[in-house]
Amino acid sequence: MAEKFIIVLDQGSSSSRALAFDLDGNIRYKAQRKIEAAYPAPGRAEYDAEKLYLSQADSLAEVMAKLPPDAEAAALGIAAQRSTVVLWDRNTGAPLCPAFSWQDGRALELLGKVPLSNTKIHDLTGLYKTPYYSASKIAWALENYPEVKAAAAEKRLLLAPVATYVIWRLSGGKAFITDPSQAQRTLLFNLRRLRWEPRLLAAFGVSPDCLPEIKPSVGRLCHVETAGRRIPVTAMLGDQQAAMLGLGLETPNSAALNYGTGAFLLVNTGRKPLKIRGLLNSFGWQEGRGKKKICYFTETTVNSAGTALEWLRQKFGLFDDIGDVDGMCRKSKNRLHCLPAIGGIGAPYWDFTTFTTFTGFSAHTDKYDVVRGVTEGIAYMVADAFDLVKKKGLKIEELKVSGGLSKIDWLLQFQADITGARLTALEESEATAMGAGLAAARGLGLAPKWTAKVSDRVFVPAIGEEERQNLIKGWRIFVKDIRRTSRDLRKLAILPHP
Repeated sequence: MAEKFIIVLDQGSSSSRALAFDLDGNIRYKAQRKIEAAYPAPGRAEYDAEKLYLSQADSLAEVMAKLPPDAEAAALGIAAQRSTVVLWDRNTGAPLCPAFSWQDGRALELLGKVPLSNTKIHDLTGLYKTPYYSASKIAWALENYPEVKAAAAEKRLLLAPVATYVIWRLSGGKAFITDPSQAQRTLLFNLRRLRWEPRLLAAFGVSPDCLPEIKPSVGRLCHVETAGRRIPVTAMLGDQQAAMLGLGLETPNSAALNYGTGAFLLVNTGRKPLKIRGLLNSFGWQEGRGKKKICYFTETTVNSAGTALEWLRQKFGLFDDIGDVDGMCRKSKNRLHCLPAIGGIGAPYWDFTTFTTFTGFSAHTDKYDVVRGVTEGIAYMVADAFDLVKKKGLKIEELKVSGGLSKIDWLLQFQADITGARLTALEESEATAMGAGLAAARGLGLAPKWTAKVSDRVFVPAIGEEERQNLIKGWRIFVKDIRRTSRDLRKLAILPHP
């Protein structure tokens, strides 16, 4: 009898990967292609959309070639970065402009012209009116790229999150679909009615003809063709939603913290969104039709986590590898405050005007202090939102932690100190891929019992409440002052930033 495999595509900000899971949840084969965003001007971040697709298609082809000749690729699931958007020609499949990264802030000024208030947009979408999401960048492209404008006029324009473009290409243009977890990130989606919202389409000048059909996250969605095989696609999710599934956080009040390019704190709130001012109401996933098969999350987005540390590595050469960060923090003798605002400040501030800022330098400051300052700044930003979650009455005693930065013990210990929560690091580094695979298996009608492995790395608060509150007070004084100072400096237009 042929062995069955679940194929997973994991399309992230820095790589496109393909993995083959057996039905017991073991990764048997995998392949990866690195991708890099381009930063052509301050405030801009984009990908070559064709190269992005090819990186995913090549990794898939490599994994398919590794399968035994008689193996069955039973299903395919895809998890992808949610807020990067692709615009392409429905006739040729060719991208019409770069794929705008979630980090791209070029459309900030355009948002001021949108007639709907931030409160109204949050009520409709669960998100906030920021350039982090796709709608304003789509409107910007319609104004600034003649190819996009012409395609829209001639009904040739298609636009959607990355996962949709990948599946569209792999299906030969037959499947133009997305799921609610990714549709939401366009800022054009009604979170409660689960449809494209006419008021938002009108506000941003987007035709519904350009947008994909919305289907459940889990189920028999479509088919793709690869390596001479026809494979059913049975799961499509945002990367953070897939990670929650992979971590087994499917019950209300369960919470996870994923440190990647950004940092994401997600708390499962069950079948209904829970509104907390400054935080997001994120769609979780939908298994089949019907609202009883839906879950929601309260979500915190810290825009700059891995990005900030990578900035120190690339631009200043302060260390060679992310694995050096923990040791450097331990060598620090002097605390600095750093507000890591590359790509803007996310929850709960939603501020795209404040500069990345350090304070506390002295004659004794060294590179170790700088690295520690950025590392602790990431933890402070998570803690600001975590505090709002606690004040809403959600009782979260444990955070399951994953992502590339979760290997930095200093970060996790300081996060435990500043939140007062217990952090459990996961041994399983493939939470996103595992979640997508789990969902794909369920889409076939299976009931797999895959679980992420927990490591013995547990972090509990090592400081008392008085010290914690003093640290938080100092941090908030710093943030308040820097936000005000940044606004004042921008009015003078003397710093070379957008």
